[in-house]
Amino acid sequence: MQSNVFYRHIESPVGALLIAGNDEGLRLIEFHAPRHPMRRSEDWHEGDHAVLRDTQKQLGEYFAGRRRSFELPLAPQGTQFQRQVWWELANIPFGGTISYAELALRVDRPTATRAVGAANGRNPIPIVLPCHRVIGANGSLTGFGGGLPTKQFLLQLEGAMPRQVDLFA
Repeated sequence: MQSNVFYRHIESPVGALLIAGNDEGLRLIEFHAPRHPMRRSEDWHEGDHAVLRDTQKQLGEYFAGRRRSFELPLAPQGTQFQRQVWWELANIPFGGTISYAELALRVDRPTATRAVGAANGRNPIPIVLPCHRVIGANGSLTGFGGGLPTKQFLLQLEGAMPRQVDLFA
């Protein structure tokens, strides 16, 4: 039996975010107009939960430049391979980036760059599991569920990309 999932909408510098979780942990951070929205079932309820309060507080600290890592219980829902990729994202340091090929090597699937990219694109807990830190082999920004301007903003916030660079000017 699955436990209830609680969610709420919060404001952030990258727009409205939907956060969701339960006693197992944080399950979702979803951008406004997501590319791959998570399916919700009847056990999802708008409401309050300790993991939502902690997530909102820590995201606020992150966006204010006072937090470089997150201390939250996480419960992303996906295949074993997807979860393996998502857990590896947590090892990319604040202010750092890696390529999709490097991520594939890190999960011992060196020839599965496309599959790793697809799993990265389905990450249900962006920012906390920092899929925005994965970039093209040539250093280019590539697809991101929150949009490339959001990816650029997050990388600039972390110092991984100079602020004067505006790819969308």
